[in-house]
Amino acid sequence: QVQLVESGGGLVQAGGSLRLSCAASGRTFNRYATGWFRQAPGKEREFVAAITWNGDSTYYGDSVKGRFTISRDNAKNTVYLQMRSLKPEDTAVYSCAAKYLIVPTTWDEYDYWGQGTQVTVSS
Repeated sequence: QVQLVESGGGLVQAGGSLRLSCAASGRTFNRYATGWFRQAPGKEREFVAAITWNGDSTYYGDSVKGRFTISRDNAKNTVYLQMRSLKPEDTAVYSCAAKYLIVPTTWDEYDYWGQGTQVTVSS
């Protein structure tokens, strides 16, 4: 069983930065691939980024490439999402999710989800 708790969301001006954290419980979290997703009101869930269990590979959605960076510290059971050059269209609830060993191709393949953290970017 893995429990995920996101933090670091908030209100920021366009062009600013935020770092989100996804803290996990469970001794085997270092064997879980982890992804970040976001969902804005009235919109579908959108893939943001994912990282393999060992951090060797990362993946990004087209809308955040070059601006967001996903990383992990397995000693701290935490995955991070560094967000730079934020835009108003980045406003959404950001959630992290975990899948044992592999990076899923779709959001519904993830095993565990956090509750989400709100990110609001003002223009």
